[in-house]
Amino acid sequence: MPSQNTPTIGLVELPELGLFDPNGKNLLADRRGTALISKQVLLSNLQAAGFDAQLINLRKGKHQEAFGKVIWNDTELTKTYLGQKINDIDPSAYEAWGVTNNFSQHRDIARMTIKHLASKGRPVVVGGSDAIADPQVYFAAGATAVVLDKSGAANGPIMDYVLGKKPREELSGVILANSSQQPSPRVKRPLSPEEWALPELSIVQQCLGTTYKDLHLPKEGALIGSVFADMGCDRKCDFCQTPNYRLGYRAMSPDRTLQWFKAQKDAGAWGVINSSDQFLGRILKKGGREDILEIMKGIREMELAVFYPNGLELKKTTMGRGINRKEGMDLRPDEELIKALWGWDGKTGCYLAYIPAERPVFGRQNYAKLLPWREHCEIMKAIVRAGLPHIIYGCIIGFPDDSDETLLRLEEAIVKLYEELLAINPSLNFQVLPVSIFPIPGTPQSEQIYKSGLLRFDDPTIFGGVWTPSVDTHYLSYKEVVKWQRHLMQIGSSYMQHQ
Repeated sequence: MPSQNTPTIGLVELPELGLFDPNGKNLLADRRGTALISKQVLLSNLQAAGFDAQLINLRKGKHQEAFGKVIWNDTELTKTYLGQKINDIDPSAYEAWGVTNNFSQHRDIARMTIKHLASKGRPVVVGGSDAIADPQVYFAAGATAVVLDKSGAANGPIMDYVLGKKPREELSGVILANSSQQPSPRVKRPLSPEEWALPELSIVQQCLGTTYKDLHLPKEGALIGSVFADMGCDRKCDFCQTPNYRLGYRAMSPDRTLQWFKAQKDAGAWGVINSSDQFLGRILKKGGREDILEIMKGIREMELAVFYPNGLELKKTTMGRGINRKEGMDLRPDEELIKALWGWDGKTGCYLAYIPAERPVFGRQNYAKLLPWREHCEIMKAIVRAGLPHIIYGCIIGFPDDSDETLLRLEEAIVKLYEELLAINPSLNFQVLPVSIFPIPGTPQSEQIYKSGLLRFDDPTIFGGVWTPSVDTHYLSYKEVVKWQRHLMQIGSSYMQHQ
């Protein structure tokens, strides 16, 4: 238990966003019941640093409050936040506040929350990808500091500083709202995930989820945990902010990874979200393949289900591990690795995976990490043979060169693949997720979108979302992209009944 003199910090999970049409239908998924992924790491980090850090989960609740209107696709939408009433928080309840926001779509909600928390003069420290990309927006709302460091190394020193104490280490990896001398924007020594403090049981329990993507879970009352076992990336995709963090790729060891999974199990989790899309980055180092097999073996021995929500890189599951060599790249499926990652035996293993198709036919130049289409299909067949029961198959649409012809070809290719996968497993639950391109602040792709003049909205609740297309192509209006998105969503387990 913290002592009476331990500084108190309230860590706020923002309410969920809803966009309601005149008939009361929410265009966005309601994710109030999903697991809190990053808060486990942050709470554990700050508690280990000597602070009495407590979670205030504003996503958990039934309150709905409108905060604006926006016209999109010829429809007036009511911007609403869902969860708990922001103004019910006592801004004096903690000596300092922490707020995280990774998505520009939640920017307005973050600004309202920060403004309220700062109203009594208590410092508010803000982190997350959107704050890193555009810190001045958050300073204008009342933030005291924005944390640029994603590793956790800057958290203790900046909290010392805003609480009026001498920082335990020289400040770095942060920006201050009111200072003529800013610290170095890069943290001097980033933490490795191996160094993150393990969460106490009570922390994990607070962060467990009760739902996952509206999926029917085979166990009644099943709880879902989450593990973030690595950070950074070996790739430099132009749509992603991660290269900007300059962390390289850092991963937990198998032992440490399994300790985190065990913590979820001990807290009552039936399944665990393996949150990183670069879990397979391990495979690039010597012994990395064996590390992955060891982790997956340990997960199965705990009888846990696992979910991959962000799309593991399929090229890394080939015999060549996605590495370009003088003699070329061996793109044959690594069957043993694929079975370990996506195998399901009815009780444990991988229950659901988001798998990125993205643009396997036209538009390949936008995503160099993708496999050629033929090899992509072979990997998909190997994954289905491994027993994976639920696939969310993601493709991105709305690139500048997209047209009716390119999207028709995409549809034909995916339908053919879907039929081939059903021949392997007739009970496969396969759903296409055609998300729209959108400008993620701070990325090269975002700069290109803004310079192109094709962006049609400046409201972050619209341009920040994959379900509210906001960018024209050279051949299609954003409204036509919306129609294609809705059309492609019909491909899947219910595809035949829509024909």
